[in-house]
Amino acid sequence: MVNRPTIHDLARAANVSTATVDRVINGRHKVRKETAQKVYEAAHEIGYHAAGLIKQRIQEKLPTVKFGFILQKPKHYFYQEFAKKLEEAVRTNPNVQGKCEIIWAEVISPNEFAELIEQLSRTCDVIAGVATDCLQVSQAVANAKAKGVAVFSLLSDYAQDVRASYFGCNNLKVGRSAAWMIANTAKQPGKVGLFVGGVRWHGHQLRETGFRSYFREHAPQFQVIESVTNLETRKLTYETTLDLLAKNSDLVGLYSAGGGVEGSIAALREESRNDMSVIVNEITPDTIMGLADGILTAVLATPLDDLCYKLIDLMKNSVIDQTFEGSGQVFFPMRLHIPESI
Repeated sequence: MVNRPTIHDLARAANVSTATVDRVINGRHKVRKETAQKVYEAAHEIGYHAAGLIKQRIQEKLPTVKFGFILQKPKHYFYQEFAKKLEEAVRTNPNVQGKCEIIWAEVISPNEFAELIEQLSRTCDVIAGVATDCLQVSQAVANAKAKGVAVFSLLSDYAQDVRASYFGCNNLKVGRSAAWMIANTAKQPGKVGLFVGGVRWHGHQLRETGFRSYFREHAPQFQVIESVTNLETRKLTYETTLDLLAKNSDLVGLYSAGGGVEGSIAALREESRNDMSVIVNEITPDTIMGLADGILTAVLATPLDDLCYKLIDLMKNSVIDQTFEGSGQVFFPMRLHIPESI
């Protein structure tokens, strides 16, 4: 029978004295927050029987913050993963007793996003979410701010004059990077297709701007054809990809600035088109298989782990310090995935 860890084992694992461990467990005298957290992490790691009590002692002295999040497409792998990482970041933040509420946009309309922001502003201390850039959303963010609830934009910016801060990739650079990949991996010059989710997604507008500007400046031998709105749906993207291929025999590249990429992958696989340079966003089971099959050239992905942990810290500070003016934009470098890196 394996002996369960003792207080001496815990002190050794945390590199502190047994007296310090005793103070943490029993709440005797003050212990620095960082030290108490180190003791808890060591207790959790070695399976110390009072790890739960230690966590409780730490949290007794922490402020409580309720975080609200708005995401879209509840059945989509990327957003499911995003939700899990947000919940984990709230749960594991050592400086706050965090409660998490995630609500999902189903219709993807300006009024729906505005209503969801208004809803969360009544129950949460701080909000972060994806939304389109429109008057209704800006007004909802302004109303939340007037109540003392800061709103952070995620992935695609909106309400720049009233939101607290933007968290995501630099979408202009994402678009230029996609263009660079196509210009340098396409087998020959020719036409290049571009999908955008819709005119109200600020991030897609920036990606398109960056994409087109790179070709104008550095690869004018390529022709970027008229952008296609795919509403980020698999079915529409599948149909429009087949239509693009049928109407443009000299199509050598394709970039999807938003979602719905599963439709393009399915269409390209159906047509046996692995001779093109195809760039998409975000790692999912479909994009991984697309890379493995040689249909996709590269995937540009958002570093969700880094984004979520940094986001929760800044959201927490906006509540505790009552600071609603953030740093404006918090950019995270995109991660590049190619067939040889999966």
